[in-house]
Amino acid sequence: MTGTHTSQHQHTTRPVRLGVMGGTFDPIHIGHLAIAEEARVRLALDEVLFVPARVSPLKLGNTCASGEDRYRMVSLAIADNAHFAVSRIELDREGPSYTVDTLEALHTACGRVELYFILGMDSLETLVHWRRPDAIVRLARLVVVTRPGYVPDWPALERAIPGVTQASEVIDTVRLDISSTELRERVRAGMPIRYLVPASVEAYIYDHQLYRDERTRASAPSC
Repeated sequence: MTGTHTSQHQHTTRPVRLGVMGGTFDPIHIGHLAIAEEARVRLALDEVLFVPARVSPLKLGNTCASGEDRYRMVSLAIADNAHFAVSRIELDREGPSYTVDTLEALHTACGRVELYFILGMDSLETLVHWRRPDAIVRLARLVVVTRPGYVPDWPALERAIPGVTQASEVIDTVRLDISSTELRERVRAGMPIRYLVPASVEAYIYDHQLYRDERTRASAPSC
């Protein structure tokens, strides 16, 4: 599977502890990276695998950059962390990118592996609407990252998805209030995104003129 590095752990006596972080990453930013690193350290993960979605079922029609551009930005963003990897598994699969399909494919491809699916508290609240959420909680532990203003109704979630409480690990992490939507809007408005994304990602966005309309292309900062 392109982008995974799990083969380096195949000869260990315990299963690989693999974090899985999905999303459109449109673009990837320092908030994504900080959460992934926090989860890796807190849960002693061997690796965190970033999985850019081809088409997010919950964001149909809302992806701005191409899959290839988003994959390249993730690759650039994680290049300096040996514990991070990126996979094309969803980009190369036709149709909407369903988490359950990805988790099943990773179990098949990686052999003895324990999957830790990283998601925000806001995403946890929508989990009941995902494809086969009952299978998701059997395939992976959920690493739920707290977000201000989101307090899950655990009894209601448990009624809807039996086992979700036991399958979930809630972690507090550094709070970086950054959204990809806001970053795209800043680029369109000619505002800086320096320090909000890795420098390599910032350069890629400007070099490839992503997220701009004709009015902002001329005034955008050069790299």
